[in-house]
Amino acid sequence: MKDKRPGEELWLEWHGLNYYPEKEDAIVYYTFGDIDLDNEIVRRALASSLQRDGVADSLGDGFKYIEKAIMSSGWAGTLEEEHDYIVCNEEGETEYGDIVDTAVEITWIEI
Repeated sequence: MKDKRPGEELWLEWHGLNYYPEKEDAIVYYTFGDIDLDNEIVRRALASSLQRDGVADSLGDGFKYIEKAIMSSGWAGTLEEEHDYIVCNEEGETEYGDIVDTAVEITWIEI
């Protein structure tokens, strides 16, 4: 049985569209809502995700990556019959003028 930790499913790797990282070689993770990265559960969940996904060798390394990370927030949603998120504005409009089904607030972390 897999070890369950608080916040384990909080962070996922971003495979969506139209988020343009500041770091050229960044690995981008996201979660829903406007997140306080100073919250210990939030930080531990991200470090755990980095370790689980093979980005960091240990939780300690994960925490080191977080210290150098770039955080941003915005909105994203899915277009009809699509599964990947696309960045949009608060009203749900993408940069191409499409409207997503439901716009949700997102926090991105560039590792």
